[in-house]
Amino acid sequence: MFAKEGYPTIVTVLTFSAIVCGIASYFLNNWFVYVVYGLMGALSLLIIYFFRDPERTPVDGSDLILSPADGKVVLIKEIDEKVYLKEKATQISIFLSPLDVHVNRVPLSGKLEYVKYHPGEYLMAWNEHSSELNERADFGVRHTSGTKIFFKQITGFLARRIVYHIKEGDDLVAGSRFGIMKFGSRMDVIVPGNVDIQVKEGDRTRAAESVLARIKP
Repeated sequence: MFAKEGYPTIVTVLTFSAIVCGIASYFLNNWFVYVVYGLMGALSLLIIYFFRDPERTPVDGSDLILSPADGKVVLIKEIDEKVYLKEKATQISIFLSPLDVHVNRVPLSGKLEYVKYHPGEYLMAWNEHSSELNERADFGVRHTSGTKIFFKQITGFLARRIVYHIKEGDDLVAGSRFGIMKFGSRMDVIVPGNVDIQVKEGDRTRAAESVLARIKP
């Protein structure tokens, strides 16, 4: 299964590869034509692999905050969140390499109360300042318990496009697809003090199947 957002890119790359291979086969008569075939084939397979969208079974539990992305936890730190939570909070940052699945999933069921897109720079996604300076989309969700979390799609040096399909007022379901970040990126999940963090720096996560935190009773 492939992400629907990737179909235009996949078609474009496959068409480009076919044209290049056709030109190469017409003008080249030596072993170099096979090098071109190999390069175009590798490019096509890489693009198809990038836009894969495997089925996931979300972890069951209404008090769980799930990972919104596949990747590696590169940072866990205390911050003063002034946009949505407006209190001291913990930021969990997940770095997605170009080889990770880039389809993003909702981390917590609840009402989507805040959405804002920010144009910005393209610092490396693991740079601590990318959360504030890079192009990003911010989302604030209120759980039925009243607990609020804040999460961000953040571009990296390679990721130059953010796509999301949710809007303010939507009722979100944890583990459901909500968007994609193209070609390497980062997800931040910012949680308040009334949760127990379940991951540590260096852990690998899988969207919808890894638990980042649990809301305290």
